[in-house]
Amino acid sequence: MTLRLAGSTVEQMPGDIERPAYDRSAMQTGVVHLGIGAFHRAHQAVVFDDLLGRGDMRWGVRAASLRSSATRDAMAPQDGLYSLVVRDGTEERVRVVGAVADVLVAPEGPAALVEALAAPETHIVTLTVTEKGYKLEPATGALIETDSDVVSDLADLRAPKTAPGFLVAALALRRERGLAPFTAISCDNLPENGRSLQAGVLAMAGRHDPALRDWIAEKGAFPQTMIDRIVPATDEEDIERLAATIGLLDRAMVKTEPFTQWVIEDRFAGERPDLEAAGVQVTADVAPWETAKLRLLNGAHSGIAYLGALAGIEFVDRFVAIGAGSAFIEALWDEAEAALTPPAELDIAAYRRALMARFANGTLGHRTRQIAMDGSQKLPQRLVASLVARQERGLASPMTSLAIAAWMRWQAGRCDDGTHYVVDDPLADRTAAAWIDAADPADAARRLLAIDAIFPPALAGSPAADEIAGWLGKLVRNGAAPSVAGAVGDQPS
Repeated sequence: MTLRLAGSTVEQMPGDIERPAYDRSAMQTGVVHLGIGAFHRAHQAVVFDDLLGRGDMRWGVRAASLRSSATRDAMAPQDGLYSLVVRDGTEERVRVVGAVADVLVAPEGPAALVEALAAPETHIVTLTVTEKGYKLEPATGALIETDSDVVSDLADLRAPKTAPGFLVAALALRRERGLAPFTAISCDNLPENGRSLQAGVLAMAGRHDPALRDWIAEKGAFPQTMIDRIVPATDEEDIERLAATIGLLDRAMVKTEPFTQWVIEDRFAGERPDLEAAGVQVTADVAPWETAKLRLLNGAHSGIAYLGALAGIEFVDRFVAIGAGSAFIEALWDEAEAALTPPAELDIAAYRRALMARFANGTLGHRTRQIAMDGSQKLPQRLVASLVARQERGLASPMTSLAIAAWMRWQAGRCDDGTHYVVDDPLADRTAAAWIDAADPADAARRLLAIDAIFPPALAGSPAADEIAGWLGKLVRNGAAPSVAGAVGDQPS
């Protein structure tokens, strides 16, 4: 029987595997992280682990899951330790990360999480709760007041259920105890993620106590951020492969690529670590970085996800390995780039080359269906914003329209080969109804474009709307692969 990775067994690993060189018992927990999934463990936790390794013991992490106990159940037997597996071609590097002190499960003890957030040693709160976890309308940024958890938190914050609710409950307790607010750092792909998080928190706080809202607005900090690292889902084969390498079973492992980036606005409410020493870029203006990443990396990912999954292509690297697939991505980037104002430090041509190389990394096993989840929350900032920006310039956007049409086709719940699947999306009932009620693909496009949580009203009846409807018809008649080939000129569409 293979032993489990833990504090008592970590030294049994092969000597060439990096492991925490600091005394974990001396680690303070200056960070609380909401939404501990694979992405946090492959990104922000690694930064804090680097800081601990440099001797600043203030920045250990108390993590929390707002829903499931699965990550806690995987990490608790391992004393919070887990392996970071970095794959690039034939190379694989393993590192054990020790920054996570423990994992709370919010539904099991909401008061314990509020206390962790309100603790005097907590200076930073980071979040990776996915776009839907902020409970904000994608198109307007307002709280979704019809959401049952939001309704509960607006009525009573003694046992919060939402990320904004936990933050407000904890900030209220900090004010009551004479403590300064923490810095709340969204690490999700929201447009203007810091301002979006702040708006949700202030709206929640204002409904309970206008004075609390004003205190948070004056003294709190919600910096904008841009984060980038591809982190595919881990499967049982990954776990077995790692066990053969390190001689220990690790059920909390994560796999990722070599590339990692974190850009943070220089706006903090109190103590902060020397993030720059850990490779983080602290800047006065994150917006140009964020927009470039959302429209190039994330926009391409969404296009690949829906077109690839509809065509039965399981992995990102297999989509870009097809000539028409990589040509489509390049053409999509041409459209997005024309409506960007990138920061001076960002070489767009080099960034595009690096992105294509990252997409082609077959050792990651990045599944198209994983990216396809929660599309209604992602589409506005990844593809719709680019389409609208081009429309304002009088520019047609055939590749962007095709990618949006592929998302629409995905909502029908059936691949091109007839395989059925469940659409994993908060608005799945509404998008499914659009197809059920539609007379034809053009009517389905019209009904889907009318969902104002995703699409701006100005798009309806525009030339772009007609282009999207046209592509949707071709996807239904011909399938995704022929439509992509036709779009890039490999064959008639």
